[in-house]
Amino acid sequence: MTRTQKQSERSEERALNSERGEEKAATPERIGRGAGSAVQSVDRAVSVLEILAQHGEAGVTEIADELDVHKSTAFRLLGVLENRGLVSQAKDRGKYYLGAGVLRLAGAAAVRLDISQEGVPVCREVADELGETVNIAVLDDDAAVNIMQARGTASVTAQNWLGRRTPLHATSSGKVLLAHLPPTLREGLLARSLPRFTERTITGTSVLRGELEAVVEQGYALTIEEMELGLAAAAAPVRAHDGKVIAAISVSGPVYRLNSDRLPEAAKRTVAAGAELSRRMGYGF
Repeated sequence: MTRTQKQSERSEERALNSERGEEKAATPERIGRGAGSAVQSVDRAVSVLEILAQHGEAGVTEIADELDVHKSTAFRLLGVLENRGLVSQAKDRGKYYLGAGVLRLAGAAAVRLDISQEGVPVCREVADELGETVNIAVLDDDAAVNIMQARGTASVTAQNWLGRRTPLHATSSGKVLLAHLPPTLREGLLARSLPRFTERTITGTSVLRGELEAVVEQGYALTIEEMELGLAAAAAPVRAHDGKVIAAISVSGPVYRLNSDRLPEAAKRTVAAGAELSRRMGYGF
């Protein structure tokens, strides 16, 4: 065998060993250990936040001691949390404390909680008056999620929308939320693919833009069989104390009940309900 052939065989053997090594690295056991390590890191990061919430502020050494980890591990955890704005550092003392990011998250959770609580009597009144299903939805990334629901006497067999993520472009609540987004965010969502659910679903960006402009002007949004055949709905915005639209309140029901005669009435009632809930959230004071 020539030297060249031997070198070629060694190269092939090294390549084979490398492939075997990659296969070994991807075994379920190794993947499981990696996932376990990630979970442990998340658990430790949450523990850091709890420590700071309890003590107000703490140094790397104190945090490492409470977590029973090396200082370098605590420092890495704090670095990640600091990058995300969840902790901040007092440079003159070397101490860490909870950052503004925690307040942002807590504020978002508080808003949802407040809307759910304040929305109960409002939704119940509208549901009893119209006999249809009333929902409160908030924006969740690229969808609307229903966080509160009340059913009227006529909707006892209606499906449960609570907790469901629904498309922005094909629902009345979604259109309200989409219409009141900052232009950059709205255009970013409109640039995505708009799936068709029924023959009535609006999938053209220019047509949808025109409808969203009308939603802002008239103060409410309507949908008729755009997400689901046989379903019609009307929705209006809910505003926070600063005027920002934070949710949408909607009335939905079958098209044979929410027909061309009753849908305008439902729209008018949702506008009034949205104004009442906005007042409860501090808007107008």
